[in-house]
Amino acid sequence: MPEPTASIAQHYHERTKYAPQTINAKSKPLDWSQQPIPFKEYKIGQSFDLKPYLKEEKEQRQGEPTNYRSTPTSGLPDPQTHLSNTWWRRLSWLLYSSYGLTGMIPLPDNPHYLRAAPSAGGLYPAEIYLMSRGTPLLPAGLYNYQAHTHSLIHFWENDVWTKLQTACFWHPILEHTQLAMVITAVFQRSAWRYQDRAYRRICLDSGHLLGNIELACAMNDYRPHLIGSFMDEAINQLLYLDAEQEGAIAVIPLADLLEVKQNLPPARTIQPAAIHANYPSIPDGQLLHYFHQATQMPLDPGVKVNWKPPAVEGQRADKYNFPFCLKVSTAASPINWGKNLEGLQNTILRRRSTRAYTGEDLNLDDLKALLDFTYHPQHYTDQGLDGNPDYFDLNLVETFIAVSSVAGLEEGCYYYAPKAQELRQIRFKNFRKELHFLCLWQDLGRDAAAVLFHTADLKTAIEEYGDRVYRYLHMDAGHLGQRLNLAAIYLGLGVSGIGGFFDDQVNEVLGIPADEAVLYITTLGQVRHPSP
Repeated sequence: MPEPTASIAQHYHERTKYAPQTINAKSKPLDWSQQPIPFKEYKIGQSFDLKPYLKEEKEQRQGEPTNYRSTPTSGLPDPQTHLSNTWWRRLSWLLYSSYGLTGMIPLPDNPHYLRAAPSAGGLYPAEIYLMSRGTPLLPAGLYNYQAHTHSLIHFWENDVWTKLQTACFWHPILEHTQLAMVITAVFQRSAWRYQDRAYRRICLDSGHLLGNIELACAMNDYRPHLIGSFMDEAINQLLYLDAEQEGAIAVIPLADLLEVKQNLPPARTIQPAAIHANYPSIPDGQLLHYFHQATQMPLDPGVKVNWKPPAVEGQRADKYNFPFCLKVSTAASPINWGKNLEGLQNTILRRRSTRAYTGEDLNLDDLKALLDFTYHPQHYTDQGLDGNPDYFDLNLVETFIAVSSVAGLEEGCYYYAPKAQELRQIRFKNFRKELHFLCLWQDLGRDAAAVLFHTADLKTAIEEYGDRVYRYLHMDAGHLGQRLNLAAIYLGLGVSGIGGFFDDQVNEVLGIPADEAVLYITTLGQVRHPSP
């Protein structure tokens, strides 16, 4: 019997795999003069400058008097002015910590700006839009976050909330919130360099951003609620996007935790979508756009959706329990992020991807701490973080770790069982040479002390949620990757994500089950600093 036709997500994944035999033939020289600008500009609209509120927060941290815009003759801040400044300060820091400019590399033509969230190749394909229902401080309408000036541009003033609710199938969180972020992808920013495979990186980068948003919200008394299932065309039209160039990828209502009525219970984040098994022959260079369009949810305002979570939240058991394997507990004391999470805030702003490792040992306790922060948010509620943050479906994402040099841990490949909090060894070997090859001969793979792989059974995930699940899997992997990034930097370690690898060879070399499609790689190790 012939194999059934692969769905469009499976087809896309197979078509965009890297293989040793074809990678050089598929690569194209880059025309740097054609690199897209990583900022979106609006020629009209009212601008809200958010920079003064960053300075205000720094003054308060340093114990300096705050220079409010208006001060009554008594010399004491006016209560209303104080509340206004507090509100703007929270929003300013939320946006800055999520996607603000945190560094600059001087270049001959134009400087290259770095942001709070990492991005493959520093291309930053995501845009942040803010929708306001209409508050005393932020008029109803549409806003774009201008990262290069740290401001909001109010480019459409009108009541947009009902249209947003309709486009999101009347998600219950939108009934009680006043603000919502929309994350979009500007496709060509990444496709310029990574061609059709760029869609993977766009979703991973969006996941990094979601990780920052989650943590930045907690530090500023918001609670983000993810929505991955929405009518794409309706959201794109609402934001006046050119759908050929840019498309919505996530909607995030922001619950204000200082408002009692907005302390809301979690709801589902996604719904099943269609599986597409019939599609034409798609030329190279057009696959990314075709795939994104094919996985959109159609306009159907009359569809009924149940957003209620199950009565008992379904927590699947750890997927793999290999017989007779070495098992190592990863139970650890939570990372202490300091008073008022100041250590986390500072880490977000100084995070950088590591360029080179020494090859020296990682401490097992550090590896345990990284895994604890990444997979066990419930251990951090007493520090003010959300113990149950939204993902799309973490049950679909698995984790494997290739250990090259972790003091106190035998070399080899391990499956990480988060429910049991243990590493389960599946192969006994030092894989440095193979990791160098698997990571496209990048020295990061060879010299890292440990290399972490996020994977998913793509066929099973598609059966559950349709082809659109491909977005969710990569965004969830990026979200986890960003938590790893921040924990590693805080502990003084090196960390760098890798989105380019030889897909099939990863499974073969490391012994990862063939059903697991590799989504993302995160390398960890001791930083090698450049010679002075």
